Amino acid sequence: MEELIHFDKELLLWFNGSDSLVMDSVIMTLTTATTWIPMYLALFYVVLKSNSTVRDILLVLAGAAACVLLAGTIDDTIVKPLVARWRPGRDPEIGMLVDTVDGYRGGNYGFFSAHAANTFSIAIFMSLLMRQRLLTIFLVGWSLLNCYTRLYLGVHYPGDITVGLIWGGLVGFGVYKGYCHFARPAVYTRPLCDIPIAVFCLTLLFAVVKALFQLL
Repeated sequence: MEELIHFDKELLLWFNGSDSLVMDSVIMTLTTATTWIPMYLALFYVVLKSNSTVRDILLVLAGAAACVLLAGTIDDTIVKPLVARWRPGRDPEIGMLVDTVDGYRGGNYGFFSAHAANTFSIAIFMSLLMRQRLLTIFLVGWSLLNCYTRLYLGVHYPGDITVGLIWGGLVGFGVYKGYCHFARPAVYTRPLCDIPIAVFCLTLLFAVVKALFQLL
């Protein structure tokens, strides 16, 4: 176990930080939850246009809320305080070696990653719901991108991320199975499902442009 923990710390230092101010700004933008509100709204629009009744729409929203509650809220309120594993930037052993951006170190404890659990649970739930291969690729990529930002910023170890992804995947799959017991299947078409993909790409562009303007 000690060797595994040591490897986890060494791997984190490999992912952590860079010498680029532009990259620092891009990562800080992408790791912020409010940055992704347009994509959440785009997904909601697809759900709204693809379901014919208010009941069906509310069931999807309830499923998404259950993903966040089971994946992230349980983690933040129960698991992190119980396990009490220091975040890398607050770890007495390697804290001084962690490259931070604007002094950001996160809270005290980091096991496991709520970013990983939340985003992956939503990605899995929505992918199973909409059954569009390209959208699935982008949603999983969105979750993994969020995970990378946490490693870059030095606020989670790779082990935190891995466990968060596993838990998030189980939650997303479980919530979808529960949703199927109550909802009538809807048909999600490719043109509608391309909208969140476009918003995802525009969000990446926004983060880059914002970073470049900050250097002017």
